[in-house]
Amino acid sequence: MTARHYPGMKKIDELDKSFSRNGRQGSRGWVWDDTRVFLAVARLGTLSAASRELKLGIATLSRRIERLEQALGIPLFVRQQTGYQLTEEGEDLLDKAEGLESAALAFASEVSAQAQISGKVRLATAENLATELILPALPAFYQRYPELSIELMTDSTTVNLHRRDADLALRMLKPERGNVTLRRLGVLGYGLYSSAEYASQRIEEIRPLSASGVMDSWASQSFFRDSFITWSDHYSHLPASQWIETALQGREPALRTTSLRSQVVAAQAGLGIALLPHFIGREADLRCLSAVTAIDQDIYLVMQTDLAHSRRVRAVADFLVELVNDNATRLSGEYWH
Repeated sequence: MTARHYPGMKKIDELDKSFSRNGRQGSRGWVWDDTRVFLAVARLGTLSAASRELKLGIATLSRRIERLEQALGIPLFVRQQTGYQLTEEGEDLLDKAEGLESAALAFASEVSAQAQISGKVRLATAENLATELILPALPAFYQRYPELSIELMTDSTTVNLHRRDADLALRMLKPERGNVTLRRLGVLGYGLYSSAEYASQRIEEIRPLSASGVMDSWASQSFFRDSFITWSDHYSHLPASQWIETALQGREPALRTTSLRSQVVAAQAGLGIALLPHFIGREADLRCLSAVTAIDQDIYLVMQTDLAHSRRVRAVADFLVELVNDNATRLSGEYWH
């Protein structure tokens, strides 16, 4: 509705200050729900008509109008035998009251819509994203969608969207087939991490990678005396595992594990160097020896195409998009390079 301007608008602007002081209700006890009564009487012109509209007693409506006038310190209506007529001050407040009404209706509509979103959503993702990124943010998500339930799957070797093992996924591998919808959300950056004690005792300094991001043979020589923590043979397909195998040049690592968490703890214990996502290594209080941009990975949101318009799936998808966007720098590690 187009705002109207009246001679008394300056007075009304001053009244706005009484509505809120330091983020609290005005000291005169203004009750925001009384604006609903004010609008009904202003629109219908009589207490009896407003009473039928709001299903409240006439005496109750009269008391609420008086309470609002006392709280604001201005008369809102002229009482006449034929009904209630807005004063100039009441006219000036009409737009503001309608704004409150619109906000309340929008709020109620959103609450109602969210309450109707229910059911289970199966989400597949990497363990590091699940434990360090998604799980800490889930309490706020459940406050917004209390009827939704998420089944979180982190075993990438068994979860497959094509077989409908999951409804959507947050992955670092771009699907090349299947009836799926995908969206690139960001980048997961990697680096070589060790404990501060291990870093201080190293003899060889890690040299930078070539401009192409590929390790030169001369650069790999600088790791000859280093101990590495890497993945077990079952995970030899992972880029981090392959990178370390190249650095080892046939030597055995100090430790092979089947989980990223084990590698973090091993690095903290000083067993050697682990190739970790920046946000994992830094937040574990490890020392970043070098960024390894050659294996930085794109983060994709992938969902079954036929579920793209499902409200429950969309709710989780929107949550993941916002979460990755809010943590973009943390995930890429840009400010740690």
